[in-house]
Amino acid sequence: MTESLQRTPLYDLNLELGAKMVPFAGFEMPIQFPAGLMTEHLHTREKAGLFDVSHMGQIRIAAKSGDVKDAAAALETLVPADFVGLAAGRQRYGLLTNEEGGILDDLMVANMGKDLLVVVNAGCKVQDADRIEKALSDRCVVTRQFDRALMALQGPAAEAALAPLCPAVKDMRFMDVIETELSGVPVTVSRSGYTGEDGFEIGCAGADADRVARAILAQADVLPIGLGARDSLRLEAGLCLYGNDIDVTTTPVEAALGWAIQKARREGGVREGGYPGADVVLKQTRDGVARKRVGLMAEGRAPVRAGAKLFADAEGQKEIGVVTSGAFGPSVKAPVAMGYIASDYAALDTPVFAELRGKYVPLHVRAMPFVAPGFKR
Repeated sequence: MTESLQRTPLYDLNLELGAKMVPFAGFEMPIQFPAGLMTEHLHTREKAGLFDVSHMGQIRIAAKSGDVKDAAAALETLVPADFVGLAAGRQRYGLLTNEEGGILDDLMVANMGKDLLVVVNAGCKVQDADRIEKALSDRCVVTRQFDRALMALQGPAAEAALAPLCPAVKDMRFMDVIETELSGVPVTVSRSGYTGEDGFEIGCAGADADRVARAILAQADVLPIGLGARDSLRLEAGLCLYGNDIDVTTTPVEAALGWAIQKARREGGVREGGYPGADVVLKQTRDGVARKRVGLMAEGRAPVRAGAKLFADAEGQKEIGVVTSGAFGPSVKAPVAMGYIASDYAALDTPVFAELRGKYVPLHVRAMPFVAPGFKR
């Protein structure tokens, strides 16, 4: 099986750094380094951690007219977000939907001035690119850049670590994106990430990845971080993992991601609808949904894992939902989870019960994120 797995441009460096490698989304990826998951998680919250996320897909979309707004308008036929109103040098989170309003993938879209840069999830990138090409090829040139590297530098010390190598980052705010140089290497840098902390995502040619990563790791307070800590960090931040918390069976409204649909694309907006599943999403926004994604915190120390059924009572008589992500939260020092429950039980502080090894563990619905965000606004 290992022979069929792909490797990122940072594979050799990951091994050199002592990474434990595991299969993930068709790649050999570092799950943790010698410091261990708990240390990596807390180090990212307190200082800065560097993640190899080169398995994710990068796609460029350029309008044949040469006008980036035409590319934005084209992408809006697939994604319920306002990209036409997205200024140059800014990026936005969006959701690729199907005809039933289900979520095919979640993605980041940046207006690079001349074209759009789209970052999609590793397990979906081929299907996403195929869908975008099929829908937009009459108006746009769609270029897959799957050979490019991507790394995320996350944590409160991220700016201090990156600025000596790339001074332009000091002037960036959350969701800004620039094309610049890092130690003489051309890079694309966005002030974003998926940990709830301040930080940056840095894209570069695969051949330059080792040089860029080594330069960042040489800075004070930076440690290499694996996918294990990435998962616990994003869970504490209340962020969805595609395939666990969102997929084709969940809609943006059920997933509590309605904020990703800007006013221009909502009912009564200047570009209302016009994307796959718009009728479903608009109706749910107006009328409500039967179930919602919520945050959950358990009593005690035992984490409630994905797949655990949720009940309204301690006897397990009335099933009301399911946990989609769950782990011990090192920063909050308690088990945290998220999942879908019947809307009647979705109010904050509502008690619910999870099935855990034949017992029914008490939890309460809690607000997300579980940790205060550290973004530079």
